[in-house]
Amino acid sequence: MNLMALPLAPFIYELLHFLGGVGMLSREIFKEFFTTRLYWKLLGEQIYQVGVRSTPLVVITSVSVGMVMALQFGLGLEKFGGKMYVPKLLAVTILREMGPMFTSLMVAARVGAGFASEIGSMVVTQQIDAIRALGTSPIRKIVIPRVLATLIVLPILVAFANVVGNAGGLLIGATELKLDPSFYLLKVLSTSSLSDYFSGFAKSFFFALIISIPSCYFGLTVKNGTKEVGIATTKAVVVSSIMILIADFFLSKLFWVVEKIL
Repeated sequence: MNLMALPLAPFIYELLHFLGGVGMLSREIFKEFFTTRLYWKLLGEQIYQVGVRSTPLVVITSVSVGMVMALQFGLGLEKFGGKMYVPKLLAVTILREMGPMFTSLMVAARVGAGFASEIGSMVVTQQIDAIRALGTSPIRKIVIPRVLATLIVLPILVAFANVVGNAGGLLIGATELKLDPSFYLLKVLSTSSLSDYFSGFAKSFFFALIISIPSCYFGLTVKNGTKEVGIATTKAVVVSSIMILIADFFLSKLFWVVEKIL
């Protein structure tokens, strides 16, 4: 029996090939990070590209999410006289889930596509081969600055998104739900715990790896011309987004178990 004739066989084969490739790339990144020097200038450039240039997108997304959620919570709870619970519900939801997840999805859409297209174009134009010919590792010069920049910047963006998202909720709470701004702010500060904050903040480090490593992998595996650059870019965004959504569930479950134990 030909296993490749099975309906899911091509998908399973591609999935195993992807997991193996990402695993080998992660091993190379880990090995070279501790055995070679870091290109600080390239790291600074990537921090600017990933962080500063993603900030407007994160601000717009976070404000919109905070405003929409505050409005929906308020309209729903108003029927039961529970508008005063909107600040607590919104703050916990943003800190634990919506802040990290939406920020990571936006960064995956922008940065993941950028990583895959840039590296893929370098492969097609043989710049990667030139780097190897000069005796320099493309992992050290191309991949590590991008992965490290995402690890540094994404938690900062998530922390910023949490503040901006709650500010958007405060705006709607004061204007649409007629809640006193001082009361709203006091409820957010008094009901949000450090575990709420650190739960979402810790997720951002995992999401940073989920965005950066697969995106670099898809860029490095481009082979047959510029057409594959576009395919690699699409794969980077789609795969990173799906992996973020799947990982979010398991990380939420893990942190919930840890909090119960502690």
